Parts: sequence; structure tokens; C-alpha cells
Amino acid sequence: MCSTPTPADRHWDGSPRITRRPRSLRVAGTSSSRLLRAGQSGRCRQCGNRIDLYQRADQRPIALHPTELATVHVPEPCRWHLAGGIAYPHGDGSPWCRIPHAVLCPRRTPLCRTGPYLKEIRRQLAVRTRRLTDTGAFTPAPDPTSSPADSADNRTRPVVQMLLCRYLAEHPVEQLRCVAQTRHRARCNHPLLTPTAPAGTWRLLPTGASRGQRTLPAVLMAVYDLGHLPYSEQLRWRAQRCPRHAVTRGTADLALTEWQPFDPLLHVPHTRLPHPATGHLRSR
Repeated sequence: MCSTPTPADRHWDGSPRITRRPRSLRVAGTSSSRLLRAGQSGRCRQCGNRIDLYQRADQRPIALHPTELATVHVPEPCRWHLAGGIAYPHGDGSPWCRIPHAVLCPRRTPLCRTGPYLKEIRRQLAVRTRRLTDTGAFTPAPDPTSSPADSADNRTRPVVQMLLCRYLAEHPVEQLRCVAQTRHRARCNHPLLTPTAPAGTWRLLPTGASRGQRTLPAVLMAVYDLGHLPYSEQLRWRAQRCPRHAVTRGTADLALTEWQPFDPLLHVPHTRLPHPATGHLRSR
């Protein structure tokens, strides 16, 4: 009697073997954000706990608690909901909502009243922070309230003008790199400023005033102006993509764009003028 070998596509009992191929992450065509879900998670620099990063309607990033909470336990000013990959304030009528991480961060003072439910979550996050610190897996960042105007990050963040708007960059212009995802599912390492693409011009422009603000004194500051570049180039800079990924369709982003709308009142430490002797930028 000869044994019959089991086919490769079936189990030992003859049932079919179903192989599921892993699917790559994709962004829905109706989504308002081109950011992949895998690129929205991070760690708080103050407490080390996990956070989810999203863009708000005003293009500013916000860090939300990774899990949903019952609406009845969250104060109304702290309720957020997601729609199309964009975070919106207030609830959407459902019994669940998201809450900013700043309200629950154990190293920050909550901006609103927190009940017993939120205080218990803060206590759990504080215990987790202590555990990460004791094991050496996390090193707390310096206190953000200690002389922010003198820090190295503030001295190297330029103001960029494009698409008739001004933005505060997270890094120097030369260090800004593409946020698109490569074929290896990693973030692109190519910079935005390349020798093959037209560059901007440093100009001395008045600080001006944002919408709804009073008229400010005509103080000059150094601005990296991209207004003279073609419209497509300004769109590429605003999307923070290298020349290669700017023309590639269907490529998702793996990180948030590092632009913050410039406010002449809030971002006074970042306004700089060129030094008369060296020509380098100096703080006021």
C-alpha cells in the first residue's frame, strides 16, 4: 500500500490551504490627507508615551491620545474627531471622541478640568513614563519653558515664503527632506533643495501682521522667499517632496510636513537679521 502525498496547496486533512498575501498600505482617494497611517504614530518628547499625529484644518499638527475615550468623561473643549485624516475640534455627535495628549501628559499641566477618569489615565501614563526612564528606554527632554528663545532649534528655524503665505520651518532649509514613502516603505532621504532645481532667495521683508491682528511696527526679518519660483515648484515645497516624488502619482507620505504657519507675535524668537560683518543670520 502506497501513501498518497498531500498536495502543496492543501493541509494534511485535505482542506485547502489559503495563503493571504500582505497588502501594502494605501491612501484612499477621498482622503484629505496623504499621510499613511504608519507615519502618524510617535512618542511624546516629554513623557515618552505613544501619540498619534494628525493635521488640523489650519494645517497645524496636533498630537492625540492613541485610543478613543467616552465623550461623557471628556470636557467639551477637549473633544476632537477625525474625518478624512484631518482632526477637527469638538465632537461629531458619537459617544466616543479623541483627546489631545497635552491634556493627559503627566509632565504637563492640563489646560482644562479633568475628572477622576482622566486623572486615572494620567496616573497610568506617569507610571509608564517612570518605567521607561528607569529602564533607560526613554530620556526626558528639557523643560520647554526654560528659555526657548536661546535654544539652538529656535536659532536655526527659518521663515519661508511661498504661495503668498509664510511658514516656519522645523529645520534649516538645507536639512529639509522629502516626506514621501519609497519602494522600500521607508522615508525618502532626498532633500528639497537640490542643485538641479531652482532655489529661493534670502530677502529682508517686514514682519507684517496676520489676519485679525493689529498693525505691527515695520521690523525687517530674514525670509527665504520662493515667490519668484514657478507655481509647480512652490507646490512641491509646500508638499515637502523632492523633485522625483513631486511628479510621482499615487505615492503616499510617511511623515507630516514640517511647516507651521508663521505668526509674527508667537514666533518673535525666530525672526533674524543678517549679521553686518559675516552675513550670517543672527537673532534679535
